[in-house]
Amino acid sequence: MTVLKTAIATYPHTKGLKDGTVSVPGVQFEHVEISPIIGAFRRMCRTLEFDVCEMAITTYLTAKAHDKPFTALPVFVMRQFHHSAMVYNIKSGVQSPKDLEGKKVGVRAYTVTTGVWARGILATEYGVDLDKITWVVVDEEHVQEYRKPANVMERPGANLAEMLVEGELAAAIGVGKIDSPDVKPLIPDAAAAEAVWYRKTGIYPINHTVVVKDALLQSDPSLAPRLFTGFEAAKAQFLKQLGSGAELPADLQVLVKRRSIVGDDPLPNGLARNRKALEAIIRFAHEQKILPRLVTPEEMFAANTLNLA
Repeated sequence: MTVLKTAIATYPHTKGLKDGTVSVPGVQFEHVEISPIIGAFRRMCRTLEFDVCEMAITTYLTAKAHDKPFTALPVFVMRQFHHSAMVYNIKSGVQSPKDLEGKKVGVRAYTVTTGVWARGILATEYGVDLDKITWVVVDEEHVQEYRKPANVMERPGANLAEMLVEGELAAAIGVGKIDSPDVKPLIPDAAAAEAVWYRKTGIYPINHTVVVKDALLQSDPSLAPRLFTGFEAAKAQFLKQLGSGAELPADLQVLVKRRSIVGDDPLPNGLARNRKALEAIIRFAHEQKILPRLVTPEEMFAANTLNLA
């Protein structure tokens, strides 16, 4: 029996693995509870603390570019659309996304996945020149070796929401709900814009994947497919619950609504079903000077999981 020290958030679709109702043959999980789960990403990138670890997709891409010894499974435990993550101060002179050029926009860290997706949307859908914006960051990057572009300004420990309300920032990404009459969504009716974007592009953004230490994958080639199957089995329990017609808690209602846009499975795993999203996040990360070269989706994942779905 292989004991795996594991940092995975407890979602409805991972609960089976966490509570033991779903098992992986030959594996015993030693679950470490970290909340919020983003606290595990830095620890994995810097000290390889876990055998199996949830990780933001652009943190993972950055880590692989710097030869960190872990590899992802094509399992995507968190995903969401990102048009709604962008807000602006109405006194900043911004009336459309293009008006962000020449201004300061805040984001927690430059390689944060929501930031990468949001910037990619600004560039591809609204014609924004990302190089003409000063990106203000307040936290360290998870991968220490990464060097940020010249148009990134560091304000360690500053509060993005306060800076936005006070007008120091024209806009911000991923700052959550701000109770100020001066702060409005950058993209009106973001939910409708997200649905239109998905229908046009077929891109359903990925936020988090799951990585496994390379040493483990090399010593036991069957481990990656067994883990993939375990995540799929836990998700199957969740999908059965979604389809039951029973009263569901608020966090699940979000995924129920999303089914009307993306189809019956709001959390599709496997490379084939996610190729468009993977190619998009790779392209965005490269264009935003996070990845030194374009990689293929196949390079991202354990080789013996590429055909699993």
